Amino acid sequence: MTLNKTIKTINENWTDIYHLLHYVHQENISHQAIRLLQHIEKKKEITIGDLATYLGVTHNTASEHIKRLIKKGFVSKERSVEDERKVFVILTKDGREVLYRNTRLDNEKLKNVLENLDPSDIVMIEKAFVLLSQEAKKCF
Repeated sequence: MTLNKTIKTINENWTDIYHLLHYVHQENISHQAIRLLQHIEKKKEITIGDLATYLGVTHNTASEHIKRLIKKGFVSKERSVEDERKVFVILTKDGREVLYRNTRLDNEKLKNVLENLDPSDIVMIEKAFVLLSQEAKKCF
């Protein structure tokens, strides 16, 4: 199997997996807002300037996005304890919940699928996802 065929296979199967096993989205939230929440979750201490760089937009544009997320109650701002000039954007409890529902697989749906598999297949799937995640973190 060539690398391009493997990439195609992973992408086709991932979209099937996500399409069938994701949570039903209840919130009216944009894809870009989810990307911001996800980046905030992964990076922990992040500023509006960092988010602007991540999105490839101006500081003012990123600030407007954050203002909308603050208004929805998904993020808040907090001054750094070490350097009060820095202001970090952090997820609120509601922000973590909406992010979870919009980026994770539904636990019950996934459980139903896994219950139909042999224990050795479950171990193999888990190892594959861990390995793919570890390598992605090294590259990006």
